[in-house]
Amino acid sequence: MSDKPIIFSGIQPTGCSTLGNYLGALKNWVDLQNDYNCIFSVVDLHSITVRQDATALRKRCMDFLTQYLACGIDGEENIVFFQSHVSAHAELSWILNCFAYMGELNRMTQFKDKSAKHADNINAGLYTYPVLMAADILLYQTDLVPVGIDQKQHLELCRDIAIRFNGIYGDVFKIPEGYIPKEAARIMSLQDPTSKMSKSDPNVNGFISILDDPDTIKRKFKRAVTDSEGEIAFRDGKDGINNLLNIYSAVTGQSVEQSVNEFAGLGYGVLKERVAEAVIEELRPMQERYADLTKNKDYINKIYTEGAKRAGYMAAKTLRKVHRKLGYVDR
Repeated sequence: MSDKPIIFSGIQPTGCSTLGNYLGALKNWVDLQNDYNCIFSVVDLHSITVRQDATALRKRCMDFLTQYLACGIDGEENIVFFQSHVSAHAELSWILNCFAYMGELNRMTQFKDKSAKHADNINAGLYTYPVLMAADILLYQTDLVPVGIDQKQHLELCRDIAIRFNGIYGDVFKIPEGYIPKEAARIMSLQDPTSKMSKSDPNVNGFISILDDPDTIKRKFKRAVTDSEGEIAFRDGKDGINNLLNIYSAVTGQSVEQSVNEFAGLGYGVLKERVAEAVIEELRPMQERYADLTKNKDYINKIYTEGAKRAGYMAAKTLRKVHRKLGYVDR
């Protein structure tokens, strides 16, 4: 890799990639690859904190990685791989578990939220999930981690663990910084615009999958929750309209103010229709590339196989350093 700063990011292969994932993460990843050494992973180890059907998970993993490439990520210039193909992630996670404190993990709000949603399966993996995330990042001496508001707490824990380890053993891990893109769009549910658009939403009308066909996209936007005021404006209390304007602005590249002016005096039906049309056109090239890539399985296999080799080489260097500091016998 070149001397450019290293970025690591990954998405769990649960549910389906949504418009929120695309505008908030994938589209930004495409822009980042020109200025950084990028490592993008399908973080499949994380996904089994919730029970998965093996056949469905395997297919989703392939779908997600193919979508990375279809969105414009260069799988040859960057490292693109499946997390489970580099065993160092699990190994370093165990080591870092011994440097993470129970009090820190007890404060993780995502554990509390997910425990409430999966009360019948509150497993140890769900509890130590942030430590695996720390291992993902620290293995690659990562400089920057694209992170949303919901993951900032996990990144802070990662930094705390790295600083603690370095304080005991010397300069082992690079302390990563969060990278929050200036224009990152926070896309909310179409059915509950006070909540983030989620790929695990049981209500399929709440999210747009990046592989939804045009008719489905139009139908979902047509059903989007708005309000009874009838005025297209961006302000507190108009969550549904604010969300539609944010989506339109993110897709068209114009400011929210410009979008408000464009729709001045028009009705909600027109707004929904135009947002749907803009999203369809934004996703069309990616969907066409995705369709082509799914026919070229040898190329996909080459990308993730070579990606795992390159990731494994980098991860092994860090792990050897960790082993040496801990006093393990050389292999």
